[in-house]
Formats: sequence, structure tokens, C-alpha cells
Amino acid sequence: MLLQRPPRDTRLDLLRGWLQLQIFASHAHGSFIGAWLISAAWGLSDSSEQFLFLSGFALGSVFVLKEHRFGFRAALRDLLPRIARLQMTHLIVFCGFGAMVIATEMALRTPGQANAMGWGWLLTAPWLALPGAATLLYQPEYMGILPVFIWCMLILPVLIRGMDRFGAWALLPFALLYAAVQLWGWHLPGLGGTEVEFNPLAWQILFVLGAWFGRRALLQGRAIRRHPGLLLLAFATLAIGLWVRLVEHGLIGGPALDLQAIMGKQDLALPRVLHALALAYVVVALVPPRALALQGRLLPALAATGRNSLNVFCVGLFFSYAVVSLFRAFPAAAPWLDLPLIAAGALGLMGLAAMAERWRPKPVQATR
Repeated sequence: MLLQRPPRDTRLDLLRGWLQLQIFASHAHGSFIGAWLISAAWGLSDSSEQFLFLSGFALGSVFVLKEHRFGFRAALRDLLPRIARLQMTHLIVFCGFGAMVIATEMALRTPGQANAMGWGWLLTAPWLALPGAATLLYQPEYMGILPVFIWCMLILPVLIRGMDRFGAWALLPFALLYAAVQLWGWHLPGLGGTEVEFNPLAWQILFVLGAWFGRRALLQGRAIRRHPGLLLLAFATLAIGLWVRLVEHGLIGGPALDLQAIMGKQDLALPRVLHALALAYVVVALVPPRALALQGRLLPALAATGRNSLNVFCVGLFFSYAVVSLFRAFPAAAPWLDLPLIAAGALGLMGLAAMAERWRPKPVQATR
């Protein structure tokens, strides 16, 4: 049986768009909105987990579709240029963002700011820093997320081939690798005095699970069934996450908590994984797939933001640091600048995504 490409899921487009706006706000350090009015402030996981999981879901289903239609080699030939484009995008963003950080330091006369953010190696030894960035191991601030996507995409062919041959047993090596990180602290070495922000030895587990469910959705018509017991467990997990955050913020009383063990992000603590999966399951279970007619301007723009996630994310990094720089330049006015700057940035990102939709080539209709 020839597998058919599933229709575009508008739910995922809207969700990705909303997550992108949250990422932009959260990167605007010093923003009240970015600190308190995003989902990460009230749960154990944040947008990063959802994006990596959804990336695995989408790429896993695409790879399987190509494999079933044209063979494994054709699927591999489709994936490798995607990886190369993402690598090139990372390097372009790296160079542009580094230039922005250095120029901002000079303009605001804040000596040492670039060095404090990990960009000192680029200033003192660019002939080493640029190759270091190409290895994905030199990660100044803001440069940690795209490398983990690249590393995860590299393992996708092995993962899918393993699933084809061994089914769920193919997940075991990746689960053991994740366990090794939690037990023994396995990690990759950072270069230039930086650390690998998202340890790929741990974060791969979300991508792997996403690919597993994406493959199931394509082959079986649905990723997972709705079950009352699972839904109850997912809500309980989200409630525990909310309780932890309320205790952390001092809004309710509670015991002293080891927040690093519960919410450690670099090595992706297990409670973060469970919270991210619970949140994804609740959304899937309560919002069934259906055709959505998006009315007005805001929802279509939000969906366009989701469809253009990579470009929006990259531009959003620059917008976020611009907000941070304005907060630093006018600290007394920061509370008043917060809402207009975050709102302007969000609208700007949605506007860019909407323009990208207009520029996108229309699919050619086959003639009879």
C-alpha cells in the first residue's frame, strides 16, 4: 500500500507559532512578560522540549514517507540537504549574532559584555572560533539550540532503520544513553570556554520519541490513542509541575526542593521529559485533528509563524537581544518598555512569517 502524505495539521502550526512567540519573550532577559507570562514559568518544561519533540515527529514521518515511496537511499538524500541547510543557517546566525553583540557592546560602552556571554574566543582567535562553531561545540549565549537539532537529525536514518527492523526495541540504545547522562553525567566538551547548552546525549530522547510517534501516526493513522488513565496521569504530572513552580516562587508553602534534579535543563532532567510528554498528550487528547478555518488576521499570522518556525526563531534571537540591549541602555524605563517592545517584536515576527507565506512558491498543479 502506498502511503499518503497526511494533510497539514493546523493545530501544530498554531502551537508552533505560539511556542515561537514564547521563545522570543523568554530570550528577552529582564522582561516581566518573558519571565512570568509564559508556560515555562508555571511548569517543569518549556518550549524547547516541545519543539524538539515536534521536530522528531515531523521529520520522522517525512523520512518514513520518503522511504516507503522511493526507498531508504532516497529518504537519506532528502534528509542530508536539510541537515546541511540547518548547519549553514546556524553558522550565518552565529556570525550575525556575534557581530550584533560586539557592536552593541561598543555602542553602549559596556566593556566585557561580549566576553561574559562567551564571545571572547571569537574576538581573540576567530580563526579557531569559526571552525569551533562549525563543530557545534563552541556555543556562546543564544547559540545552543540549533546544534541539538542538527545532532538529532544526524541520528534519524539509524533510528528509522532500527525501527523498521526491531520495532520498539530500537528505542532501547537511546534510552540507555539518556540514562547514562543522568547517572554518570556524560556530556560533550564545550569549546572556547563555553558549555554545550543542550546536552545532545540527553536531549536526543525527545527527538527519538517524537520520531517514534511520527512514524506510528503515518503507518497507523494515529500516534497514540486517547485513554482516560493516561489523560488523568498527564493532568497529574502537569499539576505537580505547577505545584513545584508555586513553591519555587514562594506563592505557597512547601518543602525545600532540589530544583536542579527536578528541572535541570542542560542534561534534561527526567521530570522535564515527563512534563513535556504529558503536556503534548493533553493537547493531542483534548484538541482532536480537524479542519480549522482561521478567521481574521491574528490566527492566520500565528499559523504562518508556526509554518516558518526556523526563520522566525532565528530572527527572534536578534529581536530578543535588541530588547535586552534597550533594557540595559534604559534601565529605569525597562518596566515601561517591556510590553511595547515584546508586543512589537511578536507582531514583527508574525508579520515576517506572513510575508514569507506570500513569497513561498505555489505548488504546481498537475495537468491532465
